[in-house]
Amino acid sequence: MIPRHRRAAVASLLTLALSAPLLGATPADSVNPAQIAAQVPYSSGLELPPPTGQYPVGRRTLHLVDRNRTDPWVPTAGNRELMVTVSYPARSASGSPAAYMTDEEAQLLLEARGLGGVVPRETVARARTHAQVGARPVPGHFPMVLLSPGFSMPRTTLTSIADDLASRGYVVASVDHAYESVGTAFPGGRMLTCMACERVDTPEEQAVVVRGRAKDMSFVISELTNGRRAGALSHVIDPSRIGIGGHSIGGAAAAATMAADRRVRAGVDLDGNFFLHPAAAGLGKRPFMMLGAESTHSPSSPTTDWAQAWKHLNGWKRWLTVTGAEHFSFTDLPYLAAQLDLKDPAIPLSGERGWRITRDYVSAFFDLHLRGIPQPLLDGPKATHPEVAFQQP
Repeated sequence: MIPRHRRAAVASLLTLALSAPLLGATPADSVNPAQIAAQVPYSSGLELPPPTGQYPVGRRTLHLVDRNRTDPWVPTAGNRELMVTVSYPARSASGSPAAYMTDEEAQLLLEARGLGGVVPRETVARARTHAQVGARPVPGHFPMVLLSPGFSMPRTTLTSIADDLASRGYVVASVDHAYESVGTAFPGGRMLTCMACERVDTPEEQAVVVRGRAKDMSFVISELTNGRRAGALSHVIDPSRIGIGGHSIGGAAAAATMAADRRVRAGVDLDGNFFLHPAAAGLGKRPFMMLGAESTHSPSSPTTDWAQAWKHLNGWKRWLTVTGAEHFSFTDLPYLAAQLDLKDPAIPLSGERGWRITRDYVSAFFDLHLRGIPQPLLDGPKATHPEVAFQQP
């Protein structure tokens, strides 16, 4: 725990950190978890929100290599590589507890958010998750949801929503795109950092990221559903019910993947601009939801392209804004920060509330469009969620 006399300084750093915008192993096999994240006792006191569904959550980590593509950021590295965490409904809570991230990944994340040397890396790395490595999947055929993180952020920042969806009966694939996060552990003791961050500045370069991620996500779909890469997990995935979501530029990638890949039936953008022009074109009548901070994604916001996207969404659609939220309110970070008594007065919405809103609307969206279960929450404003406004530009 951080001493009280340092919390004011840390809170000022969080104001900048949490509101700043974002832009070896055989690939056919599951990676040995010991290679990616040490299984250590939970001693930091941090804990992710417990999943709310009926199933225990299992987890596998996959190292996937697309041998038909060269890495766009480091061509000398060879083929495009991805790290994928697959969360899924498990038969029981048996197995080893899944680590949140490695110490080195945590260190690089803290440094990137201006908290290096302030929050111990072990505090973040050893946050308690609610998934078990290697637990046997529940028999059946479940819809699959893919998740892409914000630019420079690792896939672990979307762990809470991934595990909650898995507990509700989804197979969830959270993807790290090589050289696009501040630090991701790859097999062979490699720590790949954000080489793309040194090159992406202009709108044209941001569009390159989005298009590249769309190719990544289509590749992941093929690998997880064709029965060779995912092993037993491929047998519980229903390939006719695939959804996608992402935070920040990951949300743009969700729309771009849908435009390029008809296998994806529904998508969610969490607080991200689209970066491609025309925005959100090519989705046809497939459903899409935009959920973001009111301060930056309301119809009057000068920097958002959501109004353009709205015009090109021809199917079921929602434009939802959350009062008091900021860019990272839709990720794990504010929820964890609050447990360190680091609530930022510049971000009115609490980490707990941001998590609940994200969970409720994302799960409702996929339950409606991948399972056909009516969701009154999505029909209009609700007294239970007064922060959420339904925009009709």
